[in-house]
Amino acid sequence: MTKKWFRIGLLGIFILSLALRFWGLERFNTLVFDEVYFAKFGNNYLTHTPFFNAHPPLSQYMIGIGIWLGSHIPFWHDTVNGLTGSMRSPWTYRWFNALTGSFIPLVVAAIAYQLSYRRSFALLAGLFTACDGLFLVESRYALSNIYIVIFGLLGHWFFLLALDKQNRRRSFWLVFAGIAFGASVGTKWNGLWFLSGAYLIWIVAWVIQGTHSFANAKLSFKSPSLEEEAGGRSQDSEAVASPRASAEFRSQEVGISTYSPPFIPSPSSESPLQNLTQLNIFQMLFYLGIIPAFIYSIIWIPHLQLDKTYGFIAVHQQILKFHLHLGGNSSDVHPYCAAWYKWPLMIRPMAYYYQTAESITEPLPVMGPPLPAGAGQVIYDVHAMGNPFLWWFGVAAMLFLVGMLVSQAVMPWVKEKRFLVPATLSIDTWIGLYLVINYAANLAPWVKVTRCVFIYHYMCAVVFVFLAIAWFVDQCLRSYYQQLRALGVTITFIILAAFIFWMPIYLGLPLSPDGYKLRMWFNSWI
Repeated sequence: MTKKWFRIGLLGIFILSLALRFWGLERFNTLVFDEVYFAKFGNNYLTHTPFFNAHPPLSQYMIGIGIWLGSHIPFWHDTVNGLTGSMRSPWTYRWFNALTGSFIPLVVAAIAYQLSYRRSFALLAGLFTACDGLFLVESRYALSNIYIVIFGLLGHWFFLLALDKQNRRRSFWLVFAGIAFGASVGTKWNGLWFLSGAYLIWIVAWVIQGTHSFANAKLSFKSPSLEEEAGGRSQDSEAVASPRASAEFRSQEVGISTYSPPFIPSPSSESPLQNLTQLNIFQMLFYLGIIPAFIYSIIWIPHLQLDKTYGFIAVHQQILKFHLHLGGNSSDVHPYCAAWYKWPLMIRPMAYYYQTAESITEPLPVMGPPLPAGAGQVIYDVHAMGNPFLWWFGVAAMLFLVGMLVSQAVMPWVKEKRFLVPATLSIDTWIGLYLVINYAANLAPWVKVTRCVFIYHYMCAVVFVFLAIAWFVDQCLRSYYQQLRALGVTITFIILAAFIFWMPIYLGLPLSPDGYKLRMWFNSWI
């Protein structure tokens, strides 16, 4: 794929994302789901109204900026309401989120490209992200989760740019990575897991290098008899030996194997992840420790100037107290509570808006008492659920990556009857480690959370699922085997078709009762 077509593809993905997020943005002239908090909070900063915020304030700043800018644009004010505390058009408190969310597929594509330098992988990652329903819904309303994700992903992208061996401005990109990670935490505390993923992959890289160093030290203390035996073997095979073969022989002597399963390609190109050990602990602590903490701290200044009820420490104590008293994770607390293990297979999505009307010609309904049973012939539903097949295929791809990593450790043991550690990692092994580690970093902390949580808390983890299925499909499409190429095309077609099929409940388009039931495949989805 040429650079020109790559850029055209990225532009097409951005235009698709932009169009879907802005189309009918004013459709519901009310506050949808948590807009009752975040849209009001954003407006409160403009009206200088003190309030308690149960999350760090950055996303509400962004929404407030959007309201201020939108109020000065002389169009898209056909409908207004006073639900935020001021007379505002729904467009004013939603458009900035829609614009921000439109960039997320591009950032995901940028991360995919930086991981592999493969344009096909990057385009697939961006396309699949653009075809997810949960990200589309969250982008169309004044909610906060879009900002956690985009700042966390930007942090990872800048981190990968800093690792590029050809990039001499490493400190420059590390500073921006620290700022982005701090901004993610400054939106919600769970943005911290993006930062923890960067630390974990860095630690794994050092562990791998330490294992190799230990093996090399062991090699240097071989007995003379082993050296003579190794020399004899080398001379006997001198006619056919290569530097790579010699390296493999030495690796076998010290219990290290360069074995790579036949179904995993080992391209000659490199990944920035191979340069992780070029960063020392002092760089990590400064750029990805002190800088994020500093950014997080200054984010609070405007809010604390507005509401002086609590200081910096006290407000954090109040936030923690608020979340600890939200109740257990069951439907008795909230009908859409969904524990972490229900997220990957999308067992319990949630309705952000649901109303019925007698006919499609009636004015679009606002929140109010529902019509009597059987009277509603038109259903308006905004469902916060992902693209089912994108999520299901993505989980399968993530499990495949886990299996790939395990096999690279286990198969040499099976073949050589001893535990062996790969001496070198292929680019796809590094990608697998990166995706699995970051997925786990963003999902595992929720295992111990006992408060009521919802499917949107999975957004920080599921982006790595999108990258996993994009990697798998890219491997299929680049395969020599026709069956694998057909599999890659089939998976892509199913994901696109599913997105179109469920689009009405992402955009809140009018549906007949039968059309609504057709899309609610399981009772737990309703």
